[in-house]
Amino acid sequence: MAESVLDRWARVLVNYSVETKPGAVAAIQGGTAAEPLLRAIYREVVKAGGSPVMLPTFSGDETALLATGSDEQLRYVSPLERFAAADVDVSIRVSAEENTKSNSGIDPARQRIFQTARADLRRARMERAAKGELRWTLTLYPTDAYAQDADMSTAAFADFILDACKLNEPDPVAAWRELRDEQQRLIDWIADKDEVHIVAPDTDLTLSVKGRTWINSDGHRNFPSGEIFTGPIETSANGHIRFSFPVVTAGREIQDIRLRFEDGKVVDASAARDEDYLIQTLDSDEGARFLGEFAFGTNFNITRFTKNILLDEKIGGTIHMALGAGYPDSGSTNRSAIHWDMICDLRGGGTVAVDGQPFLQDGKFVV
Repeated sequence: MAESVLDRWARVLVNYSVETKPGAVAAIQGGTAAEPLLRAIYREVVKAGGSPVMLPTFSGDETALLATGSDEQLRYVSPLERFAAADVDVSIRVSAEENTKSNSGIDPARQRIFQTARADLRRARMERAAKGELRWTLTLYPTDAYAQDADMSTAAFADFILDACKLNEPDPVAAWRELRDEQQRLIDWIADKDEVHIVAPDTDLTLSVKGRTWINSDGHRNFPSGEIFTGPIETSANGHIRFSFPVVTAGREIQDIRLRFEDGKVVDASAARDEDYLIQTLDSDEGARFLGEFAFGTNFNITRFTKNILLDEKIGGTIHMALGAGYPDSGSTNRSAIHWDMICDLRGGGTVAVDGQPFLQDGKFVV
């Protein structure tokens, strides 16, 4: 990608996504494969008057720890991890994995130890963000590994990312604000409603969002973004759902996930592939079997499944929900070491009704 594209990307992240102010301490985290973008972000933070702290990560390091470290080493949380969660004003993370399957052979029990030890950090980030003490964003650099997962060439995937991020628009910020206004229209319609009813192949699920806050995700915390989400009432989900797309996480691909809920809790779960990993993850802690998020994808520039949740959960015409931790600013009170997004594609047939009124039909908003 041309340097000007990286500079534009960095400017939007620093000045729009996290609104870096003079004096702000900004943690810049990401894999070394994204070095050109990381350096551009660093320069933009300096221009904005912030104090940048570069925290690069190297491919394979976490895998080595998970594979050979003791339980005590897995539980160790470094001061840098705590600093990035608890002390900075701004956090900009760039995913840049060079091998998305590197953790596929790791014992899930070891991954749970690692995740559970960092549950407090996740909670701290969520709570600080809800209070306005932390402005954060996450973006994705087009590595060969991500392109291969998406069945695309790296050059084609890079163009796909730029379109998803609206960086090919003459004014990317104006494009994000236009999407924000459309999402706000949807939120204004749904804000005072109660019951959400999803019907699709092998799916009939209801849940309540009464009194909860809908968040307009418009390119600030995720980049790309394009979703509206809330924290459903924790005990409200009833029925069953089949997730159209696999869940791709921690080097694994869990296919054809089906869940049955009673009074908010997953009481039955199955998968065509990696079912054992699904069940073990659901048993991570008490909150892992309850929903922390329910959302509609609104980014119609993202048109295909890529096996990357940052992109896939935003696909226009889909819904997704996350088991585990919810965002406090949405009203969610669910706590867990996990936040596991799962996507249901409604573009080929499916409806979402809200208080009995059609809201999403075959992937199109009808309000």
